[in-house]
Amino acid sequence: MAKIIAIANQKGGVGKTTTAVNLGASLAVAEKKTLIIDVDPQGNTTTGLGIERASVQHSLYQVLIGEVSLAATVLKTELACLSVAPSTKHLTGAEIELVTTERRESRLKEALRSIEQSFDYVLLDCPPSLGILTLNALTAAKSLLVPLQCEYYALEGLTSLLETLKLVQRGFNPELYLEGILLTMFDSRNRLSHQVAEEVRAHFPDRIFRAVIYRNVRLSESPSHGKPALLYDAHSSGAQNYLELAKEIIRNGEENRRAEKGTG
Repeated sequence: MAKIIAIANQKGGVGKTTTAVNLGASLAVAEKKTLIIDVDPQGNTTTGLGIERASVQHSLYQVLIGEVSLAATVLKTELACLSVAPSTKHLTGAEIELVTTERRESRLKEALRSIEQSFDYVLLDCPPSLGILTLNALTAAKSLLVPLQCEYYALEGLTSLLETLKLVQRGFNPELYLEGILLTMFDSRNRLSHQVAEEVRAHFPDRIFRAVIYRNVRLSESPSHGKPALLYDAHSSGAQNYLELAKEIIRNGEENRRAEKGTG
């Protein structure tokens, strides 16, 4: 059964989509069958994997309103083990259309049941808000990964998100846990980056990934070519950073399974 990870932060521009695309690619090259679901109406994950949104016949919007199954939307990418469920601009309408729908926060969770056996990992790329789409992702997920840009106001947004995590745990998904906080856009020459990293490590010593995503030109360029960094420039620091993150997530999952067996 797939491990479902929501990648969320209500702040924009922190590296959510970059993380979804490049973590997904890194898991795929480790031969883990991976599905990325584009939960953001902007659809940057979709185009970042080389898919023209205008050519998409079935998208997550139609899944959430009950017109098609999630399996009907899944598209292959250049990597053999990586697939994507695309988003189109119509997904914006789901925010409004689901308001009066029963169990509106569980639509994605229910849709995932039919295909989660087919994948090792499912990554949910959330929009930069805490609306009904992000709530669907958090209700469906087993864990939450928070990309955190190394900037001045980073911790303020993190506090709000962790409060939302507690609310979702209480109201919709008691099994949801914090997978980890990922430092993104880290600039080793910038004193502020080091200060933010130190502060986050002080507040959340057991919740921060060892892998850090450094600022990298090749990582920034790759979406315009419709490729993850691993396919655009595998030797770039950005590609290598995400490979380290994938190894860490795989290793943590294996350790958790061993711990569960030991207590069972």
